[in-house]
Amino acid sequence: MFSNQVLTAFLISVAAGLATSIGGILTFFVKRDNMKMLALGLSFSAGVMLYISFMDILPDAINWLGGAFGEKKGSLLAVSIFLAGILLVALVDYLMPDHVTKDMITDHRRKLKRVGILAAIAIAFHNFPEGLATFMTGLKSISLSIPIAIAIALHNIPEGISVALPIYNATGKKRKAFFWASLSGMAEPLGAILGFLILKDYLNDVTFGILFALIAGIMIYLSLDELLPLANEYDESHHGIIGVSLGIMVMAFAMIYI
Repeated sequence: MFSNQVLTAFLISVAAGLATSIGGILTFFVKRDNMKMLALGLSFSAGVMLYISFMDILPDAINWLGGAFGEKKGSLLAVSIFLAGILLVALVDYLMPDHVTKDMITDHRRKLKRVGILAAIAIAFHNFPEGLATFMTGLKSISLSIPIAIAIALHNIPEGISVALPIYNATGKKRKAFFWASLSGMAEPLGAILGFLILKDYLNDVTFGILFALIAGIMIYLSLDELLPLANEYDESHHGIIGVSLGIMVMAFAMIYI
């Protein structure tokens, strides 16, 4: 029943995950002290994810759950699950090491390599729910999963840079830096596969409503607690708000006209 859509949704999640490989490649062409474009990319993807979460994913969750449980109960359930999604990623974030910061990148070479590998592990854990989000959204609507995948891919590129840059600077080995950046992104299709195997027999409007509310919470947390603070660490000027505004504007026009 879902064969073609399952394959398409899975390939979209793979493409989003592979964006970390692009970041790994770009590392070899980006100067270590040029952080403005990185900050713009992070904040742009935050704006995209914020807009999609509040304007599409959460309203869809409220509609689906409202149809099953009534408008008031459905809305309350959707918002509760939305908050649970935020708390879930906050717990994962608490248990995992922090992302790479600019100060970390300037440390000793041995420490650089360790930080890069820890960042790859942390980003892999962060990418796991993103893969599930992209894939499950694709099962319900390919047209909606594509902008989500684009948003995730946009912030996977600088994530790939944050993994590859310290490893490359520590070891001087491009292949090793590229490998770790790519490996961190492959958590996304892994999340898609495991999510489908667990939930394939329970896919209905209620399940999608729960998943979409959870996904919206995950994306909001990633945007506000991960992407924007990291963008400010790389560049303390106003590039963050510029990137967020551009991301919102681009996605608003894309969703109106595409």
